[in-house]
Amino acid sequence: MRKAGFWKTDWFLGLALSLAMLAAANGELIQSLERKAYDMGVAASSRTPSERVAVIAIDDQSIANIGRWPWSRDVHARLTDLLVGAKAKVIGNTVLFSEPQIDPGYAYITRLLELSRQGAMPAEAAGILQEAEAALNTDRRLAQSYGATDTVLLPMLFQLGDPLGRPDQPLPEFVSRNQLTRVNAGSGFALPTNAVQLPVPGIGEKAAAIGHLNASVDVDGGIRSEPLVLSYYDQFYPSLSLLIAARSLNLGPADIQATLGESVRLGKLRIPTDPASRMLTFFYKDREGKPAFAVDSFYDVLSGKIPAAKYQDKIVLIGATAAGVGASQVTPVSPAMAPVLTLAHSVSSILQEHFFVIPAWGLGAELAAYLLVALYLILLLPRLSAGVGAGLTALLLAALLGLHFGLMLGAGLWLQLMGAATLLLLGHLLLTTKRFLVTERGKEKSDQESAESNRMLGLAFQGQGQLDMAFDKLRKCPLDDQLMENLYNLALDFERKRQFNKAEAVFRYMSGYNPKFRDLEMRLSRAKAMSETIMLGGAGARSSGGTQILTGGEVEKPMLGRYQVEKELGKGAMGVVYQGRDPKINRVVAIKTMALAQEFEEDELADVKERFFREAETAGRLNHPNIVTIFDAGEEHDLAYIAMEFLKGKDLVPFTKADHLLPPERVADIVARVAEALDYAHRNNVVHRDIKPANIMYEPESDQVKVTDFGIARITDSSRTRTGMVLGTPSYMSPEQLAGKKIDGRSDLFSLGVTLYQLCCGQLPFHGESMAQLMFKIANEASPDVRLANPAVPAALAEIINKALVKDAEQRYQTGAEMARDLRAACAPGAGGVDVTL
Repeated sequence: MRKAGFWKTDWFLGLALSLAMLAAANGELIQSLERKAYDMGVAASSRTPSERVAVIAIDDQSIANIGRWPWSRDVHARLTDLLVGAKAKVIGNTVLFSEPQIDPGYAYITRLLELSRQGAMPAEAAGILQEAEAALNTDRRLAQSYGATDTVLLPMLFQLGDPLGRPDQPLPEFVSRNQLTRVNAGSGFALPTNAVQLPVPGIGEKAAAIGHLNASVDVDGGIRSEPLVLSYYDQFYPSLSLLIAARSLNLGPADIQATLGESVRLGKLRIPTDPASRMLTFFYKDREGKPAFAVDSFYDVLSGKIPAAKYQDKIVLIGATAAGVGASQVTPVSPAMAPVLTLAHSVSSILQEHFFVIPAWGLGAELAAYLLVALYLILLLPRLSAGVGAGLTALLLAALLGLHFGLMLGAGLWLQLMGAATLLLLGHLLLTTKRFLVTERGKEKSDQESAESNRMLGLAFQGQGQLDMAFDKLRKCPLDDQLMENLYNLALDFERKRQFNKAEAVFRYMSGYNPKFRDLEMRLSRAKAMSETIMLGGAGARSSGGTQILTGGEVEKPMLGRYQVEKELGKGAMGVVYQGRDPKINRVVAIKTMALAQEFEEDELADVKERFFREAETAGRLNHPNIVTIFDAGEEHDLAYIAMEFLKGKDLVPFTKADHLLPPERVADIVARVAEALDYAHRNNVVHRDIKPANIMYEPESDQVKVTDFGIARITDSSRTRTGMVLGTPSYMSPEQLAGKKIDGRSDLFSLGVTLYQLCCGQLPFHGESMAQLMFKIANEASPDVRLANPAVPAALAEIINKALVKDAEQRYQTGAEMARDLRAACAPGAGGVDVTL
């Protein structure tokens, strides 16, 4: 007989759960489940990539043989000439040549050439100078190589965001000629942009076409789609993959027709898109241990080890795969795919019409599936016996999963059905748990199912990294051998996160059931010893150079993210700097930590964390020989960290002491390189905000200069720490920075002027008995003559300092390049002074 009396009064449980899940349908958890199911469908699909697409990788082997990145552009020109000579159909170079690459000696060569034209030197010398000028101007060499063919395509990068008003200036002709003219409104839109990073004009003008290389990052950080069209104010620009596919078919931008939110047509090809005009790229999986696309080393092709004839009539994509050069992307078939390989998948998808499609009727079908499951939970399941209900739930779940994967594998259609599947599972779990509370027999069965539910929830929480909640759920299950395995793995996860006190609690809980389980006794003793030692970022903890001493004489290094912490290098205002190592590639790094949760109030913490990672990303994009390289940023247990290039030198603080000053010529040379680094950063719209001797690293033996801590000052803008300490260094701040005005690169140059003054004489230019007095002097009083403190300072250097410390930013140095030029002129052999106009 069917047992339904109690259930007839509980239909509202199914209704309440259905409404709650519907409200959470667009939440991060459900959307992440949808995309995991999508990735499984992609991985299960099997299609053959285009044999026309070939990849030449700027890999670790190439960098080891050719030299440190970035290379001279003559190297790119030589490879291009080889490929053109081999009659490659299309060459797509993903390197963004956004800055001129001119050798520092080029300016002197051009000046000597001007003298030679005036007859001031022998013809033979003039000829040598002509050869030197041609060799040093690598941008011209690359432009000549691109200009000799119509097969090279280059990338540009847009900044996503709603545009305001009109652009400051129109895009150059070599970019605007790539815009799409056949664009229909359709039922969707193109993602809006408000800024763009372009190749330098001399090179960009010679490219056959320029397309955007923007990726579309999904809710879980993965790359599954590509925006085929982006809007820039009232113009529309195609992706680089779309232009490469068009060029391979002897077509151009004028042959591309886009209907926003529906499809893009390329000749006879039709590529369906989502409402944001994005293509769901088909990612080809590796076959028999071989990559989907053949990848050759840049050096092997350049050196002739791989003959260029291999690429005849091929679509050749050139890009970086080496560690530390560019950022890898998470795709359905790889957790770390180089952007050039993502581009290869996109080009092949377009040419072969391999892609997934969200059908127009998809939303209706998804809602119908959800409604069917909701009605099942509300009206039918409460009336069924346990066995029949379980069987019917299993059939419905199999139908949903079968429909999802069947459509993906058979028709390339994607329906988001994981919300309905999750509702089915949770609804069945809720109603089943409720049902067996009715009788003692039901209670016994309910206890068993509840235990299994808690175990599954515990494992789910563990998989999401919520270990405390996982332990809470697993403790509600009766202990048995299977649960002991689950708890053992949970304790190991606590150890990996250096939460040894919590690992000890799990091991102690297990020992009450079976103290002889595996190596439980050793693990418990080890966790207890570790819980009594240092935790990274802890206040007042004992440190042993970053080493944890365990019982039994074992030694273990603590981990911070993926990095092994080896020793402490120093302490700053907000955290500790450690020497670490990336065990995967055996690279030594410096790890700067910031205990944000300890320093900032709760209402500010989220905003500070957001700025921390945004500024770390911005600083990480800087690539200059005098700027420290940032590799990674992350957070563990409210301890934020940045992993950066490890430098052997020290900062310049010791050289600001009057008895330990460097010679003025050396000081000028160091500061000139810092000014050039700042000039590069400012041209990339990055302001340092905290230039001072402590943020400039110098290695006397190798004469290496590096500017560090880009963006760290901005993280704490307008913020006060929990301890009440105002962050920043007022003695080096510009008047406009102290006044709270909007600042630009000229503020950094004022701070650099203060640093130069201190390095020359061992004193700061402005002093005050109180903060208010110091700020008043910086804002209103002229700086004293540096030669009063150190008569050995050359007059020309003093003039540069005076100009750098002018109160009015308009009268100050406007760029770091100007300041660097004057510094080098001031210390040139026989220099009597420089033209410094205040």
